[in-house]
Amino acid sequence: MEFPSRAGAYPPAELCRRPAWVVRNLSSRLVDLRRARDAAATLFQREFLSTVVSLEGLTPRPRVLDVDDAIWLYGGEAFAGRLAGLCDVVACGNSFLAEWFAARHRRVELLPTVLDTVRYVPLPALVTEDRPVIGWSGSATTLPYLHAIERPLGEILHRHPGARLRVLCDRASTLPSLGARVEFVRWSPESEVRAIQEMTVGIMPLGDSVASRGKCSLKMLLYMACGLPVVVSPVGANRDVLACGEVGLGAVSDDDWVDALDTLLCDPEHAHELGARGRAVVEERFSVTSQAPRLAALLRAVAS
Repeated sequence: MEFPSRAGAYPPAELCRRPAWVVRNLSSRLVDLRRARDAAATLFQREFLSTVVSLEGLTPRPRVLDVDDAIWLYGGEAFAGRLAGLCDVVACGNSFLAEWFAARHRRVELLPTVLDTVRYVPLPALVTEDRPVIGWSGSATTLPYLHAIERPLGEILHRHPGARLRVLCDRASTLPSLGARVEFVRWSPESEVRAIQEMTVGIMPLGDSVASRGKCSLKMLLYMACGLPVVVSPVGANRDVLACGEVGLGAVSDDDWVDALDTLLCDPEHAHELGARGRAVVEERFSVTSQAPRLAALLRAVAS
């Protein structure tokens, strides 16, 4: 049984609406607890109330906590430690998270972020884009990472007059120096796959921070699943995925970004080879098909 939050996973921005959100969330969770009382195990994909431990201890044991972000940055280390302490196993999406929780919990398992490789597939060669498309996908909160490489992107677009930058996001981005060379696609479940498939190369810039090291490379993996070569900041899980095989290039400095993107745009055949390897890596290590049996085995083991 699955019990998503019916009041919304995050509190409303207006402070006056938050008490009602708390009441609605907790009351619905009481109903969920009654329905789940005979469950053989409980899997938490997040806490009931954002950054607060509340009714989690009333759920059936054993419990598994699934972590794919540095949650202690938002609710504090005491919150993260207490939530983990209520659980029998902490399943972490990358090695950085696993290391942090291993210092605070007796049993930590590494289970990477996975993708539906039936939904995210390469575009057939016959319908690929004629003009190069450098693609970035992310939420509005991660736009500063894209803005940080505006200068090298401008240099690449200058070197390749036919190329453009595609921004797939829930909010349009302001990159003044790039002007009309930026194409905005509003993110939606319907637009996402085709917008990524039509890219020539996928980029995932990050800063080197605890928050960045806690990320599980979802966007990088989405590009790879769609057969794209990638250029990424080699931070946290990004570095780990790059080490899985020749799937793309890492870039730290502005010159690195220019050189990496220029290399891929100037050699489409090599770029295609990297994209094909990336797809194979996702299928082997980061797909629902490859990892679902591991999660099922873990749940069976703790339940027994």
